[in-house]
Amino acid sequence: MTRTSSNLLWRTIGISALVSTAVLLAGFGYAVKDMIAPEASTYEGKPAAETAPSTKSPLSQSKQITIAAIGDSLTKGTGDATGQGYVKQVVELLKAKYPAIPVKLGNNLALNGLRADQLAHLLSTDKGYRYSLQQANLIVFTIGGNDLFQIASGQDTNQATGDISLDQVKAELPKGMERFTKVVRLLHDINPNAQVVYAGLYNPFFDLKDLRDGSLQVQKWNEEAYTIMHQYPNMTMVPTFDLFERTIGTYLSNDHFHPNHDGYGQIAERIVQSLE
Repeated sequence: MTRTSSNLLWRTIGISALVSTAVLLAGFGYAVKDMIAPEASTYEGKPAAETAPSTKSPLSQSKQITIAAIGDSLTKGTGDATGQGYVKQVVELLKAKYPAIPVKLGNNLALNGLRADQLAHLLSTDKGYRYSLQQANLIVFTIGGNDLFQIASGQDTNQATGDISLDQVKAELPKGMERFTKVVRLLHDINPNAQVVYAGLYNPFFDLKDLRDGSLQVQKWNEEAYTIMHQYPNMTMVPTFDLFERTIGTYLSNDHFHPNHDGYGQIAERIVQSLE
């Protein structure tokens, strides 16, 4: 290698080293500056995703919660010595849940012994019934117990619970579901905007060996009722069967059919939870 070539090589290496050192020093200085005096910067990445729709209950955004209660003796509160039933306990729970919103019970139109076909008739023909439901933004109801256990509810001449035929209960199920379907459709027609909550059925005779299998028909009713109500986004069904099967002595009244005050309290809590 000639001396000229050698000088050129070392000059190139020297220049490269100086450039690398300068770049390193510049980067170090920028990093120190950023730590000492950081500057705000804007990230221009992907656009933000659309805000997810609110999952809050419409009731929480209401100026007032007006409740209408319809159905059978469970909604009337039969069996509760205090007279509150689940309806008035729902009122109190909602007042605690939404302290800034007035909560009003418009009407409790429930009737002892009412069947689904009778309720459908009232919804179709009674202007007072329809008006009360139209004024509400929360409708709560129970129905179906008398359609399946009519004997036990005292609507038949034979009131002995031991004489209930489970085959008869099973036979009543399709007929009862037709009636229930009509009730739900009428409720939607009368007030399609209200929140509607249905408390499902339970077997009050679970502790009686010969009637324990009645729970199977109760579950079929509940399953079909849920399917029917699921078609309407403003309607909800809450389960109650599990509240009573193992705790009948705790939550049923002395008539062995209706809940006591604490039993109704459990139903009320379920209803309010479903509105979250």
